[in-house]
Amino acid sequence: MKIVVEKSQLAGEVAIPASKSHTIRAVLIGSLAEGVSVIESPLRAADTMSCVEVFRRMGAHIETDGDWLVHGLGGPPEGASDILDVGNSGTTLYLAMGTAALGNRWVTFTGDEQIRSRPAGPLLKALRDLGAECYSTNKDDKPPLMIKGPVKGGKTTLDGSKTSQYLSSLLLNCPLAQGDTEISVVDAAEIPYIEMTLQWLDEQGISYKRRGFEWFHVPGGQRYKAFRRSIPGDFSSATFFLCAAAVTGSEVMLLGLDMNDTQGDKAVVSMLSEMGAEVELLPEGIRIRGGNLEGGNFDLNSTPDALPSMAVTACFAEGTTRLYNVAQARLKETDRVAVMCAELSKMGARIEERPDGLVIHGSNLHGASVHGHGDHRVVMALAVAGLGAEGQTEIDTAEAVSITFPNFVELMKGLGAKMALSD
Repeated sequence: MKIVVEKSQLAGEVAIPASKSHTIRAVLIGSLAEGVSVIESPLRAADTMSCVEVFRRMGAHIETDGDWLVHGLGGPPEGASDILDVGNSGTTLYLAMGTAALGNRWVTFTGDEQIRSRPAGPLLKALRDLGAECYSTNKDDKPPLMIKGPVKGGKTTLDGSKTSQYLSSLLLNCPLAQGDTEISVVDAAEIPYIEMTLQWLDEQGISYKRRGFEWFHVPGGQRYKAFRRSIPGDFSSATFFLCAAAVTGSEVMLLGLDMNDTQGDKAVVSMLSEMGAEVELLPEGIRIRGGNLEGGNFDLNSTPDALPSMAVTACFAEGTTRLYNVAQARLKETDRVAVMCAELSKMGARIEERPDGLVIHGSNLHGASVHGHGDHRVVMALAVAGLGAEGQTEIDTAEAVSITFPNFVELMKGLGAKMALSD
């Protein structure tokens, strides 16, 4: 499937879908909690439904009509189906690995081709340190992965430079371990996502101690309790609309976002403001007006998912933009640093790849046929590029948007985008 895009002017309001990261954490905690949890306004997309199916197979009963009802296990899973397929969801893979390690039965994690290329070595080592048995069937620290608990607690040192999800997996699951856990973290990345996990623990009354993001002590034998929680809008998804308004010189109102939330990608709002977009934070939402943009220097270590859309935005800015300290973007669904450099170059971008990011010089983009690489964020970012480029742009593997944002094209068209799906 392809997305076909032409240069457009946008206007109006758009309701941003719910946060994937919050939804998946809610499913995990609800599944381990005592009683029935209610997840209001969750994200219904391929990634979150993969998470639901994984926790169903671990024994939770989850109803997904309307608000989601999660009938929790009241503690660690007693067992699970032998094979857990996480689809394309890296978040589900890493967080559920820790949950599987609470049980006492062998479980195999697998997923699609992209998932089977995702590294899990640091988390596997940490789980082994804490008493679980686990290994990669291909001996490359990538899925398929086999895990058997139960984790007993203890001490481990964790490399946090590749993704925050390794640490979040331990923090979310170790409260239910048999004994206390001590985690020393080296080079913690994506700090806002760790803060999101800690916020969930705080709301649950989970006890822990920490020194910054470098050391954590988590007492074992704790329990989660049932909750009712409304899921806020997803700033990672909102980024595409914020950047679309910026590059097309349009005025758009984004609804459903909470600037007080822990999501890291809310920083894109201030990045675009620094580049020259006019931004208003209003009670009903965020209003953005595009204009004459100027390049800047942006550290994306805490916001790696913003790399594709910010790379596109930089093409439409005067001068040079540097996106740096985001080497972990190479380990997402694709190597997003290399992929964005290659595909935007096809559209006329003057762009240079660096080990930890991109250097982009203001360019006049033209339409082209580009490859979405089956990566939802790459596909959507290239569609935004097409909204500002002269001529027509075609992006293949457009079916990937269903991973996190099934109605992306529909919502863009509602703002006036000349955008359509094509077989």
